[in-house]
Amino acid sequence: MTNASVPPLVLAHSPDSDDAFMFYGLRAEAVDTEGLVFRHELADIETLNARALSRDLAITAISFHAYAYLADAYVLLPHGASFGDGYGPCVIARESADAPSTLGALDGRRVAIPGALTTAALALRMRVPGAIPVVIPFDRVGEAVEAREVDAGVVIHEGQLTWKEEGFRLLGDLGALWKEETGLPLPLGGNAVRRDLGAEMIGKVSRALGRSIEYSLAHREEALTDAMRFARGLPREKADRFVGMYVNEWTRAYGEKGREAVRLLLDRAFECGAIPARVTPEWVEAE
Repeated sequence: MTNASVPPLVLAHSPDSDDAFMFYGLRAEAVDTEGLVFRHELADIETLNARALSRDLAITAISFHAYAYLADAYVLLPHGASFGDGYGPCVIARESADAPSTLGALDGRRVAIPGALTTAALALRMRVPGAIPVVIPFDRVGEAVEAREVDAGVVIHEGQLTWKEEGFRLLGDLGALWKEETGLPLPLGGNAVRRDLGAEMIGKVSRALGRSIEYSLAHREEALTDAMRFARGLPREKADRFVGMYVNEWTRAYGEKGREAVRLLLDRAFECGAIPARVTPEWVEAE
């Protein structure tokens, strides 16, 4: 039951079926929160990245790209991450003779990205540093490509599953390319908590969110039914596939491979000049 006498902690995440699935245990009040009360705030990931930069969110989903600018104020929770294990943000173009046909052809050309601090934008820059990024809301990227506002676009969320039926050409799957090079999954986003909440509160938050993930995974059909409200028109079969892509064993716990992947992403980002300083990621110790 909700404890009305306890001030709520803002828990910010995206209005996507995978995040909705992950936090179903909390929304359904089905897990022990150790007396904590959470107020869910929903916004697209680039908005959350920007708000985290202002330090006004206690707990939030963030892109690992954005984390490079937030590590002083936020620590990563040991669960809740989204990895693309052999798949990830997809670079698409029109199926026409004048459209680029390879990633290499994007050098000097305009490419829609779903936010400057998204990991999708970082992965594109690391792969095609000469591309000219154009920030477009994630749900308008395909439309911008079709309208020739840009030469290509990076699609995330459901767009990774629907680009083909929408008539686009795939120039490259950034998660698949990363896995081919590194043997690791591509770290896309995680959950972070503000350091100034203090060790005791951070521990409670971590345990509550961890229980929510475990509950949702253990009650998959129930959690998926609830998450369908955020599936943006995907049929249940595709929504189930999407949730499975981004809420899985990597979400339950990073493991050493997952942590290695985050370190490598941030190291490579610094080495190519995409972020201004070398960042050593830190995680809340799991209990």
